[in-house]
Amino acid sequence: MSLYNPSRDQARQFLFDAWRKFKQQHTLTDLEKIVLEVMQMHPEYHSTLDAPERYMQQQYFPEMGETNPFLHLSLHLSVIEQISIDQPNGIRAIYNTLLQQRGDKHLAQHAILECLAETIWHAQRNNTPLDSEHYLTLLAQSLTTA
Repeated sequence: MSLYNPSRDQARQFLFDAWRKFKQQHTLTDLEKIVLEVMQMHPEYHSTLDAPERYMQQQYFPEMGETNPFLHLSLHLSVIEQISIDQPNGIRAIYNTLLQQRGDKHLAQHAILECLAETIWHAQRNNTPLDSEHYLTLLAQSLTTA
């Protein structure tokens, strides 16, 4: 598994494995501990995580109102990593401001996650690399819409 660019199935397997290890009270890696915290913020995904045989290959269609729980959890991990290394530069300060404004780290992460998801969608739609300036603009706007 590539650490920096896992396949869809590898990313899903990591999530299933972390959840299984937690449920069986096995020792978790540091990354698994982080993802478990995110999983615990999302009890609506627990039944999915309990059934890897059913959901490993599940397709999700946003145009039909479906949320992809694996993408959502992975975006949370991306946001947490970005905050921890302050990349793009300034995201940690934005997160801290959002945290003060919203009073909840899950809500603050979601505000950033929405900006990240829009930036990814924009890049995919235009077949271009991720635009960090666009991302930072969206992040700055999120501070005024709290």
